[in-house]
Amino acid sequence: MLAQGVAAIFFIADAVDDLMAAPPGLHVLAEALVAAVLVVGIGVVGWQLRLTLEEMRRQEQALDTARGDFLRVVEEQFTTWDLTPAEKDVGLMALKGADVAEIAEARGAAQGTVRAQLTRIYAKAGVSGRAQFAAWFVEDLLD
Repeated sequence: MLAQGVAAIFFIADAVDDLMAAPPGLHVLAEALVAAVLVVGIGVVGWQLRLTLEEMRRQEQALDTARGDFLRVVEEQFTTWDLTPAEKDVGLMALKGADVAEIAEARGAAQGTVRAQLTRIYAKAGVSGRAQFAAWFVEDLLD
């Protein structure tokens, strides 16, 4: 857009200079028309850019709202399943895709402890493993 602006200024200045120097001819009118079209094009591009940025902001806000709503649903379900605070933390990390080693490292716990916590979480949720656990939440989003 900057290059368009510079080109528009050049064409306008050249057309004005030509108009001052001699009676307008076809060449001068063509330059003036090109400059006018370029200025209109800059305006249209600027307007479209503004609309696109506004739409991006709206979508980002909607995504933030959806994230918050999803987290609220997850937390409510964890409470319904009567997960302990540690199990809630492990369950959330598992939903985010962390593996046993990553969860253990983040929590400063042994991998065996994390496996045991995941087993209890799956049992309380009535699922057989990580895939069903994640699917339990995703299923509601798809309905």
